[in-house]
Amino acid sequence: MTTLSPQSVPLWQQLQAASGVLMAIGLGQSSAPALDAVAPALRPAAQALAYHGLRQWGRAQVLRSLLAPRPPPPAADALLCLALALIWREESAPYESFTLVDQTVEAAKRGPARAQASFINACLRRFLRERAALVQRSDADPVALWNHPRWWIARLQRDYPQSWQVILQTNNEQAPMSLRVNQRKSSVEQYQQALESVYKAGTPAGPSGLVLAQACGVAGLPGFDQGLVSVQDPAAQMAAPLLLQDLDLSASLNILDACAAPGGKTAHLLEISNARVTALDVDPVRCERIHQTLQRLGLTAHVVAADAAQPQTWWAQQCQSEPFDAILLDAPCTASGIVRRHPDVRWLRRESDIAQLASTQARLLAALWPLLKPGGRLLYCTCSVFHAEGQDQIQTFLGHHSDARLRASPGHLPPKNGGNGTAVPDNAQGDHDGFFYGLLEKLAT
Repeated sequence: MTTLSPQSVPLWQQLQAASGVLMAIGLGQSSAPALDAVAPALRPAAQALAYHGLRQWGRAQVLRSLLAPRPPPPAADALLCLALALIWREESAPYESFTLVDQTVEAAKRGPARAQASFINACLRRFLRERAALVQRSDADPVALWNHPRWWIARLQRDYPQSWQVILQTNNEQAPMSLRVNQRKSSVEQYQQALESVYKAGTPAGPSGLVLAQACGVAGLPGFDQGLVSVQDPAAQMAAPLLLQDLDLSASLNILDACAAPGGKTAHLLEISNARVTALDVDPVRCERIHQTLQRLGLTAHVVAADAAQPQTWWAQQCQSEPFDAILLDAPCTASGIVRRHPDVRWLRRESDIAQLASTQARLLAALWPLLKPGGRLLYCTCSVFHAEGQDQIQTFLGHHSDARLRASPGHLPPKNGGNGTAVPDNAQGDHDGFFYGLLEKLAT
């Protein structure tokens, strides 16, 4: 059996911390602040267990409903469902079943679910007795089979009638750690050698990328503090080259990164061009993250805290109303393409979020288009696989703007795991998050 977390901390304590994270997610909080609330010594184990649970959360919830149609209080429900997510498939369970049951009950007795400890014990022991029959019954529910909300499954079936199963399967896998080499300071080949010198392996992915064979903390990356490398998925690494293609990279291009935090794409633009970049974000706290990113990499941009959808509040004052040669709009979205890395997203989103976010995306496109000079281009991208946030958005925009044309663009990139394909050029592993790219050119009138 392979354990998910360090054994220096009792398993019951790890389960208690992870179930607390899952309870917070169930109440609508994202995993990041929920994990931040966990004691540092417990945080790695809590994240590993919670993420495993989230990738099997549909199955766990259906199994719990078969064992107890009336859900227990949130703390007990989270702990019970976490245990079910860990042991429902005996051959791949990270712990011996009876050990896990014992430690789950111990976690209940020592925490907020203490009043339900006997109930949890009874449910789990019944599950072990009837495992095969209960799992077979749960297979009839698509939520259990695919570990996604029912509406999410239906949306993918509509948008991807030929490949929706592959996308759902891919979402339940763990994404690898991918790097972008700062080409002002190193090259992919040089950094690959630097990794090998510290006994780490990386496979080239695109012109600036490497996919690590095994994830590690950034402290273990050679030259990270010196700005040699950044963590960024290969699909996200496509943004800067797409926006800059066919432009004179030695020129002082005037570029806007409209939703820039935490600054990864801003930095990539600066790494491969001599552009003057304005990095905009509505949140001053997130703007500070842009500053930190650029400082580590030794890069400079004009960082502005403002709402991209209201250029009248910042364009004249901060940019002297100078039209942009190029605009990158990485628009707010459902993040449905990055659930391999953020497995809480699928359980936090509601179907109504799609229409609300699509409205925000359309408003941003309409507000930024007048800021682009004739002959310039705007790259619209989202880390979403839903058509409403990608191709439908672009087609609607083109229908309302006769001065826009769509240049050759990747369109929707469904998420892929290594060996499943080569959607990203030069990425032999074909391992990347889900994304959408639409490159618009402004025609001279």
